[in-house]
Amino acid sequence: MNKYLSYDDQRAPRVRAMFSRLAARYDLVNDVMSFGMHRRWKRDAVRLALHGLSRPVRVLDLCCGTGDMCFLAGEMGAAPVVGADFTLPMLGVARRRAAADASCPDFVAADALRLPFADGSFDAITVGYGLRNVADPRTALAEMRRVLAPDGRAVVLDFGKPENPVASALYLAYLKTMMPAVGWIFHGDPETYLYIPASLERYPAQRGVEEMMREVGFGNVRYENRLLGTMGLNVGEAKASP
Repeated sequence: MNKYLSYDDQRAPRVRAMFSRLAARYDLVNDVMSFGMHRRWKRDAVRLALHGLSRPVRVLDLCCGTGDMCFLAGEMGAAPVVGADFTLPMLGVARRRAAADASCPDFVAADALRLPFADGSFDAITVGYGLRNVADPRTALAEMRRVLAPDGRAVVLDFGKPENPVASALYLAYLKTMMPAVGWIFHGDPETYLYIPASLERYPAQRGVEEMMREVGFGNVRYENRLLGTMGLNVGEAKASP
């Protein structure tokens, strides 16, 4: 078992400790390990979330980390934009980035399982590489559905599980060789990024998240694959009241 991963009451503290350690170099390492492709996938997620919604669009980026998807939402005309995360060093990086480029997302400390927002507060919700890390993904999705306004949309981007066995084998081999090397080079600890394949073992990925979204009340639920299914974009919408 990876030292940053557990499935008991230590899940949140361990995840918070890991991301606190990663915060300073998080953006650099994402570029290195994805060859910059994470930026395209995040842009795709934000575009999906905003597509067809009447402006202005109130956006929540949950598990926002250093704020990538918040800044993208702002560039695409969303306002206001709120980024929420429970790791204070990540939020510190996000706030410094906002000050440096005169952007104005509002970054708040919040737990994905107990969001401090009223029902129907947002027209669009995005989550980039965060749902896999919460202690209870179904509860997090239920909270997202609660704070999503009628006709709103939620998009979850995360590592996927390819259906093609060859793609799956190559993908897992890459994760289990590249990730420890990245951990050693940038953080002196291979387990920081070996956490990714470890956390995927129980994560339900595209098809499981699709089912959970239906269970908690999302409509028009679907998913899109990227890079042969190694990345997944799950989409759900809030049905308008009759």
